[in-house]
Amino acid sequence: MKKIVILIGNYCSGKTEIALNMAVKASGEGLRTLVIDLDRINDYFRMSDQIQTLTDRRIELVSPTFAGQGATQTVMPAAVASAFDRDWDLVVFDVGGDQAGALSLARYHQDFAALEPGVLEVYDIVNVFRPMSETADKILKLKGELEGFARQRVTGFVNNSNLLNYASADDLRRGYDIIREASELSGIPVAHTTGRREYLEQFLADGRDERFIGVPIALETYMHRSWDAFTHGRI
Repeated sequence: MKKIVILIGNYCSGKTEIALNMAVKASGEGLRTLVIDLDRINDYFRMSDQIQTLTDRRIELVSPTFAGQGATQTVMPAAVASAFDRDWDLVVFDVGGDQAGALSLARYHQDFAALEPGVLEVYDIVNVFRPMSETADKILKLKGELEGFARQRVTGFVNNSNLLNYASADDLRRGYDIIREASELSGIPVAHTTGRREYLEQFLADGRDERFIGVPIALETYMHRSWDAFTHGRI
């Protein structure tokens, strides 16, 4: 059965990295995979920068920033329609972490509504070290705003807490505590905990409650970016 996964969340929460990892893993398992980039704002963490990674693995990309696929701003709606019309095994929507990104998803509300039960998952990617995500209350407030704009309901949280170049297992531990509270308050389960393999393994060795860990996903690093450079304009 086709699986469609929507990744929403705050700016720089790690949606694009997770989308790439999901797509590469699925393709490696022989699944027909499509990635749709709906981030119209952030030119720093761009899916289209990884076009060779995707092409090498026979993963198709629809992106407004990659003219080579013919998916310019004017033809994006037709290109996105392929997610629903063609016979994919996995489709991953990487949605920009702002109102514009969420609204760009909302235009396909009827297409999502027509899907069979169990096909669609909507994951809120949370990095507790990003603004507006430092507490459970802030996570839930932002989630509600993005849900309203996107016209979709979050089905699971993803703990992707990290400090990029300075990441450690302690980042995931901090994220676990905060996201657990958000999960308990909202009733939304934790679907995944993601991170670099070494830090993820250290975190999992703690033996914490699996209900608030979900299915662990060890991430390969494709988006080689410096958070310091990004926040201080040294791009």
